[in-house]
Parts: sequence; structure tokens; C-alpha cells
Amino acid sequence: MHTATTKQRILHSLILVLTAFIWGTAFTAQSAGGDTVGPYTFNCIRSFIGAAVLLPVIGLSGRLQTAASKQRPVQQQDKRLLLIGGIACGIALAIASNLQQMGIYFGSTAGKAGFLTSCYMLIVPVIGLFFHKRSSWNVWAGIVAAVAGLYLLCIKGDFRIQFSDILLLLCAFVFAVHILIIDYFSMRVDGVCMSCIQFLVCGLVSAIPMYIVDIRLAHAADGIAAWAFALGKPDAWIPILYAGVLSCGVGYTLQIIGQQNVNPTVASLLLSLESVFSVLAGWVILGEALQGREVLGCALIFGAVVFAQLPLPQLLHK
Repeated sequence: MHTATTKQRILHSLILVLTAFIWGTAFTAQSAGGDTVGPYTFNCIRSFIGAAVLLPVIGLSGRLQTAASKQRPVQQQDKRLLLIGGIACGIALAIASNLQQMGIYFGSTAGKAGFLTSCYMLIVPVIGLFFHKRSSWNVWAGIVAAVAGLYLLCIKGDFRIQFSDILLLLCAFVFAVHILIIDYFSMRVDGVCMSCIQFLVCGLVSAIPMYIVDIRLAHAADGIAAWAFALGKPDAWIPILYAGVLSCGVGYTLQIIGQQNVNPTVASLLLSLESVFSVLAGWVILGEALQGREVLGCALIFGAVVFAQLPLPQLLHK
């Protein structure tokens, strides 16, 4: 496995920042879509849309690779590894995204949901220690500063743990696992193909609770007819399409590509900028006022992300 150059690390870090921007601006759509059609329905359909968006990209990529005479032929073991990676990512994504949707659905505010979900920043390096993935001291310092910034940015008033918050903490843990799975497979398989497989798996897994909860339990009286009526409203499809095309098709694919040359702990810090972009989008687009603590929170997170990527250990040993 090759060692990434500084230029490659910077490029892939910027790709992860773009991913965080897409997710941050899509957060409102995610909340609105889950309220309209149900959390599992929203995740199921947006995942299938994400897979459909990538199919033409994969087809075009396949033609270009066939035309390239120096392209290494695809081996059977490559396909097997791609399938394993896609299924593992898909299952983790389905569990994490559905836990997040349920947390929001059961009453967690958008700010608290953003804060608790972003706690994967703390979980990724801890899990990584068990797989001999160590982080330098400035990365740990950056994580602490980023968590403090997220608290200032997202939490207003009393911080009380409720059932919905426990779901979001579990979501953060599974998202951490998802990041580490991507870290393992991203340099070994085609990122776009693995992303497409993960969306198909995520959609299939989400379809099971969608039928049990969103259709049978939520619409017990009228069943599929009432569920289909709610799904047919424009208010439902606007957020579903936005989240399916951008958050899934574009965002999660960029995550897989971006993580190829970035330490998973640093990647989790970069992705946590999602909360910052969510607040800034509300300020720019919706005209929501920013308080002093929110500005300080944004500054802390940005500073933490930059500080965590400085090559301080190498500089100190020179």
C-alpha cells in the first residue's frame, strides 16, 4: 500500500470538508422527510435513490477502464473484497442512519442530534487503539477542542439525557464503526462501486422496519394506502430527493474517496464540520441569528480541525 503525499492528503481532506458541507446543508431535509413519511421509509427510499444516482457513474467508469490498455484486469478476489466491503458498510450505514432518524423522530432537537452524532470523533480513536491505529497528541487535543466547540454550537439550555439521546449515542458508535470499515476497504476496492453496494444494502435493511413500523404500525387503520398517500405528497419527495441525490449519492461516495489518504481519526474531525455548516446554512439561507457562543463554537471546531492536521510530532523531532 503506497504512502500518501502531502498534496494527496490535502486534496482528500478537502473532499471530506466538501462531504461535511453537503451533509450539513442536507440536515434540515433529513428532519423534514422523516416527519412526513416516517424515519425508515425516508432512509429506505433515499438509499435506493443514492444507488441509482451512482449506476451511470459506474457504467461510464467501466467503459473508460475497458478502453485503458494498462488497466489491471479485475480478479475474482477483488470482486469478493468489494462485495464484503459494500455489505459491511451498508449494514453499518443502515443501523447508524436509522438510529439517527429515530433519535430525531422521538424528540431530540436538531442541535442536540448534531452534537451527539458527532461524538463519533471521540469513539473512532478509542476503537482504533484496539487495531493499533494510534493518533498523535495534537489530534487528541483537537478532538477535545472540537467537542467543546460542538457543545457551544449545538446545546442550548439544560443538557438532559433522554431515550432519543441514547439512540443518537448508539448512532455515533455505529458511525464510528462505519468510518473504520471505510478506512480498511477504501484503498483496496473501487470507492464508487462500494458506495453503490452500501446504498443497496442500506435500502434493503431499512425496508424491513419500514414495512413493520412505518406501514403496519403507523398506519394500522388504513395500511399501505395511507402510507402511499403520505409518500405521494410533494412535501415528502423534495427532502427525499435532496437527501438521496446529495447526502447519499454524492456525500457518502465522497466520504469513501476522501478517506483513502486520511487518518480515520482526522477524517472524523473533518466530517464533524457538518454541524458547523448546518448552523452557517441556517444563518445564510434562513436568516437565523448567530449568538456569541455559537460563533465561538464554530471557531473552536475550525481551529481544532486545522491544529489536528499540523505535523507537530515530526516538527518537534527535527
